[in-house]
Amino acid sequence: MDRVTGFSFASRSPALATEAMAATSQPLATQVALQVMRDGGNAIDAAIAANALLGLVEPTGNGMGGDLFAIVWDAKTQKLYGLNGSGRSPQSLNLKWFKDNDYDKIPSHGPLPVTVPGAVDGWFMLHDRFGHMSMDKVLEPAIDYAEKGFPVTQLIAYYWNRSVPILEKWPGFSEQMTRDGKAPKEGEIWKNQNLANTLKLIAKEGRDVFYKGQIAHTIADYMQANGGHLSYEDMAGHSGEWVEPVSTDYRGYDVWELPPNGQGIAALQILNILSQFDVGSMQLDSAEYVHLFTEAKKLAFEDRAKYYADPDFNEMPVAELISHEYAGKRAKLIDPKKAAQHYPAGNPALEAGDTIYLTTADKDGNMVSLIQSNYRGMGSGMTPPGLGFILQDRGEMFSLKEGHVNVFEGGKRPFHTIIPAFITKEGKPYMSFGLMGGAMQPQGHAQIVVNMIDFGMDIQAAGDAPRIHHTGSSQPTDEMMSDGGILNLETGFSYDTIRGLLRKGHKIQFANGPYGGYQAIMKAENGVYWGASESRKDGHAAGY
Repeated sequence: MDRVTGFSFASRSPALATEAMAATSQPLATQVALQVMRDGGNAIDAAIAANALLGLVEPTGNGMGGDLFAIVWDAKTQKLYGLNGSGRSPQSLNLKWFKDNDYDKIPSHGPLPVTVPGAVDGWFMLHDRFGHMSMDKVLEPAIDYAEKGFPVTQLIAYYWNRSVPILEKWPGFSEQMTRDGKAPKEGEIWKNQNLANTLKLIAKEGRDVFYKGQIAHTIADYMQANGGHLSYEDMAGHSGEWVEPVSTDYRGYDVWELPPNGQGIAALQILNILSQFDVGSMQLDSAEYVHLFTEAKKLAFEDRAKYYADPDFNEMPVAELISHEYAGKRAKLIDPKKAAQHYPAGNPALEAGDTIYLTTADKDGNMVSLIQSNYRGMGSGMTPPGLGFILQDRGEMFSLKEGHVNVFEGGKRPFHTIIPAFITKEGKPYMSFGLMGGAMQPQGHAQIVVNMIDFGMDIQAAGDAPRIHHTGSSQPTDEMMSDGGILNLETGFSYDTIRGLLRKGHKIQFANGPYGGYQAIMKAENGVYWGASESRKDGHAAGY
């Protein structure tokens, strides 16, 4: 196979526009984002409007019951801003309670994994700092669609149908998220008047009605009545946090992520290790490259398991973890001829889950990279009466192992998989992008960067190219990799490459996902926006 360039893997050409661009995981959300910007809103208003609508049209991946992270390029200050909008665990719950009740891990669904939903607070933090259009106008499209209904797409109908048997036993789910106990089918019109009413209340009374008013009381009363620990005080005490994005230089491009409690810096660690090698001389479809990438991922994820957690509860050597000096030492552990069964985590301090992702850009040059999730698709199944949305189950990510960096504590933010990303070049915005899909996300981020910078792909081809997804590295709970894990390869890799990887000792699964969902906007030197979106899902990029 020839070296990868241009259109080798592109399913379609990139979208091009000069005034505005939006790329989301659902076409209706992309249209809403563009309409908001046509009506005088900016990229921040458009991102909030699209996210609010996605909670309705794609409840299989996100909603007001989940958390939010964002990176914003502010054209006025010519600077990046990071928002950590993740919620905390119930203050009244502790490790002792889980031990006393014979839990060795936190359940995936039901009341126990529920943490404070941070998305709505995130919307208002973004809007208060950067928004232009009034919040009632921003939320108007989502309210309108919730009342009038929308046709459910094939992909969403499929995931919705898979979720019903798992979540139907939790109070409020079937009543609000099914039709006579069944998920809506492809092409059926779905309405959600409860969600419309909730959005109307937020539009009228603001953020505090969700965290300190009527909605907060409804959530807290429901949780207390159904074996949960999340309280009104937990809701009232919530606030997101503005954080400084962190970056690494990858061959002249600055790649930006948010620091933990998310996993974004794992992408930077992977890229730093890859920068020690001449990747550009390799081929995407080669055992040499796939092996190198997989081993770099393994190294980064060992550190992810050991160090990534809520920084309010732990000291984390972030600067050391993402330094090129540290990467150089870690890269020396890679054997080019053999897959490692296990790597030790490093010691940098001494040596120095389904989601939605969207991105928007406006005529003034503002750009938003935003990711939002309920975790495990539709979340915990806990659906408070009359609100029209499901609470997240992000608390499942906590460890119950005493002394673990991510061990459960009251009022603590769990390890988070959802991560937005951004690239600048010479201090100017180059690309806002993200790739949803649990532990695939940092792997996907790194692959997008490599595809564009090392392999010369355009913004759409970089997302359409076949992906590598390694599973089995140490996790942020208690599981450890002891056998090298599993290397999942998407359709598109040749049998010669697979045979070469098998000879190096990799365990291969072919086309066994998930491989994530990608959206991106690139700003060219002449000011033209290039948009790309996920061809494996309902993704849609468009501009004007």
